[in-house]
Amino acid sequence: MNVFRLTGDLSHLAAIIILLLKIWKSRSCAGISGKSQLLFAMVFTTRYLDLFTSFISLYNTSMKLIYVACSYATIYLIYMKFKATYDGNHDTFRVEFLVVPVGGLSFLVNHDFSPLEILWTFSIYLESVAILPQLFMISKTGEAETITTHYLFFLGLYRALYLINWIWRFYFEGFFDLIAVVAGVVQTILYCDFFYLYVTKGKWHSNFIQILLMPSSFRPD
Repeated sequence: MNVFRLTGDLSHLAAIIILLLKIWKSRSCAGISGKSQLLFAMVFTTRYLDLFTSFISLYNTSMKLIYVACSYATIYLIYMKFKATYDGNHDTFRVEFLVVPVGGLSFLVNHDFSPLEILWTFSIYLESVAILPQLFMISKTGEAETITTHYLFFLGLYRALYLINWIWRFYFEGFFDLIAVVAGVVQTILYCDFFYLYVTKGKWHSNFIQILLMPSSFRPD
């Protein structure tokens, strides 16, 4: 544990809490991609199966349980409690274009060909692209609420801090996980355009993301 991982975890937790509070207080999930939240639930579920097989620390176990519980709570709010406010007409990203390739890659490139390791690898790859339905939804509508942009900012900050954490661990602990680092870099790159606009304009408008997500041969329905 180091300060960069700790602040990264806290940024991640802040993003999740911001999203939950936004939905609960406004009694609406407008502008939020349910598909991204489903993908994040898959990420946490497949990554934290080691809760049943090993114990690292109270902090580690507590954070894992919080992430899993919050992800399913978010899904419940979007698809059940406030379903009437969910903007399914704009949440149209074809998630199979993410899940299927990521699933195949996790079988081909992993640290150990065992069920738990493959599922962990799947979660790492999937997390790197799980935000794409949300970014696509924002690019499609051309706008985002302030709370939603704060949520995305803290998610991006979490990944950036984890990159620094991996550099720290490499230099001071000799630890290096190529799969996690490459996936983290990909995820951070996806947030770069958002970070720039968040800081310089305080609002969302990104032709870059729209071009990135909608190539002519794979344009989502």
